[in-house]
Amino acid sequence: MSEPHTQGPRAGRREWMGMAVLTLPLLLVSMDVSVLYFAVPFISRDLAPTATQQLWIFDMYGFALSGLLLTMGALGDRIGRRKLLLIGATAFGAASVAAAYAQSAEMLIAVRALLGIGGATLMPSTLGLVRNMFRDAGQRATAVAVWSAAMTGGISLGPVLSGFLLSHFWWGSVFLINLPAMVLLLVLAPLLVPEFKSPAPGRRFDVLSSLLSFAAVLPAVYGLKRIAADGFDAPAALAVAAGLVVGALFVRRQRVAEEPMISPALFRGRGFGASIGINAVAMFAMAGFTVFSMQYLQLVLGKSPLESALWCLVPSLAVGGAAPAATALVSRGVDRAYVIGGAFAVATFGYLFALGAGAGSGIWVILVASGIVAVGIVTVMTLITDLALDAAPPERSGAAAALLETGQEFGAALGTAVLGSAGAAYYRHDVTGAVPDGLPAGALASVRETLGNALVVADGLPARTGEALTAAAREAFTGGMHAAAIGAAVAVGAAAVLAPLLLRGVRPARPAEKASAGAGAP
Repeated sequence: MSEPHTQGPRAGRREWMGMAVLTLPLLLVSMDVSVLYFAVPFISRDLAPTATQQLWIFDMYGFALSGLLLTMGALGDRIGRRKLLLIGATAFGAASVAAAYAQSAEMLIAVRALLGIGGATLMPSTLGLVRNMFRDAGQRATAVAVWSAAMTGGISLGPVLSGFLLSHFWWGSVFLINLPAMVLLLVLAPLLVPEFKSPAPGRRFDVLSSLLSFAAVLPAVYGLKRIAADGFDAPAALAVAAGLVVGALFVRRQRVAEEPMISPALFRGRGFGASIGINAVAMFAMAGFTVFSMQYLQLVLGKSPLESALWCLVPSLAVGGAAPAATALVSRGVDRAYVIGGAFAVATFGYLFALGAGAGSGIWVILVASGIVAVGIVTVMTLITDLALDAAPPERSGAAAALLETGQEFGAALGTAVLGSAGAAYYRHDVTGAVPDGLPAGALASVRETLGNALVVADGLPARTGEALTAAAREAFTGGMHAAAIGAAVAVGAAAVLAPLLLRGVRPARPAEKASAGAGAP
């Protein structure tokens, strides 16, 4: 069944220039997830964080970001998305300077939290503005493809840029790189990006709902990350359970509140709720497998961190034509449900292709597999984002974007926990039965923890024993990566079947958008 290509007012040069401006915060927010990969040894030398503090330096940004997305999306709908974008850019820039000159681990952790708060204002604001700036369905699909490319590109560029800066400057430079882009955004956004907010005057902002959303998302994401890092234990289970309980209270609050932070009306159509779930499945598979593929390049194939980061840019080249081709199919009347199902099928093939990557295979196998996966997953995310925005009223697009991105955060955390734990369990089982004789007392426990530990132990052994341990550990790790790939293939394979069933024939209602229904002064 085909989908009509509904036309609205077409965007002009100013809107496309504004779109270019909006890619600046997207790149930087997504880069900040991965930019610390190479900086940790330098930060450890200068600030001497404990092992726990080092983990919080990494994770605090993501915790604050995911916990506040819903609040900031709804707030932008009320006070104006451009206004919130500019406030967030100011906060993000100031926090970047503070992070660059942090004098202690505690200070850096606190500033990373501020960066996460700033990032939470930027992500839903940019996507909400895209919904309002591009009323024509075809143009909006193209703009969403650009938005998705900026997000995924930032994650890939983060480690490369970090490696370059650290080879020439001190570790604070990985934060200061944010400053010029934020200044440019503050100058250009008021000139090129119109303001949008809900036309209804509304009531007082629901602070209780904001607190409940934060108290639901934060412990759930924390518990899933803990499971991924340390395995399933009581504190992780309690954190996830607490998040689910508070999440139920949040949902109940939205149903009974006079002016809910997240309107239940968003979920009355078929397209929106299904879009959030399908997008989460895509992130589940991608995040859960990437944990292994990055380590495979470094610890199995022996590439340096910077080499691995550069090689990871190769699969992203295949994405350039995938999303535009998919949006072109939809614009010509192909039901996007079938295009999404086909993209999931492509990703399934990519994960199965990764089963050919072994401890002794060439790098091309994993690169081809990653490229195929990237084409499928990014196509899904682009079309799903466009569908979710279409399904949401323009005055609720900030909240809709925040829900979509929160679902991505949950999908990524769950994928890392489930697929990461499955791969780690396979590694521990396989390496235990394959280690050579002659290991020092207590070394087996360290070998069973991670491949990195096994390689460290192998370096301290006699040549023949060390080589045997290295080979056994790399083979076991590759088996764990294959287990994660199979899990990812099952998830996206199921989505390839379910997506057409859930989304077939969905035609989001696009009522006439009056000029006064969300546009303010530019």
